[in-house]
Amino acid sequence: MSRGNSGTSPGPSPVYGYRKSTNVSRCASLGVQMKLFLLGIISDTHGLLRREALSALKGCQAIIHAGDVGSPAILDQLKAVAPVFAVRGNVDTEPWTSSLPLTAVVELQNVSIYVLHNLGQLDLNPKTAGFHIVVSGHTHKPESHWHDDVLYINPGSAGPKRFHLPITVAGLQLHQTPWQPELLHLPVA
Repeated sequence: MSRGNSGTSPGPSPVYGYRKSTNVSRCASLGVQMKLFLLGIISDTHGLLRREALSALKGCQAIIHAGDVGSPAILDQLKAVAPVFAVRGNVDTEPWTSSLPLTAVVELQNVSIYVLHNLGQLDLNPKTAGFHIVVSGHTHKPESHWHDDVLYINPGSAGPKRFHLPITVAGLQLHQTPWQPELLHLPVA
């Protein structure tokens, strides 16, 4: 992924009309407009942040973690690279995970992103709600597709190897449209 400087630190802001749940987080934008803005997307680390994944995310201006974090140390390591927006996954059951929302609304560079762990639990119409992108994880299968003018991205799993699935993260240049996510297969043994 390309290199760049991180923006200012984001702060939380209230949720307005997306879901009636205390498990929703609405995140403020970074407030800095940049010519290029690289968003790193990671999921399903399950307590393992590989150095290859961390290296692939260097240079990102923000990182989204789509759940199944596994350890608070993962988020701390990612925050050393760029501001992090994270949601809770189905394996995130330890007490520390109560601070992670089940879903998040992230607004970066005038792009509205809805984040949840399991796409099968999506309970709104992203296009009607005004979202441009939906980010999810859970399946460990990296993929992206367009549906109803909304881009759906699953970065796959960056954690422990599972079955014959690759170890992956994703990157997305928010200022290069139409958006074309890059699914990065990490060279791990």
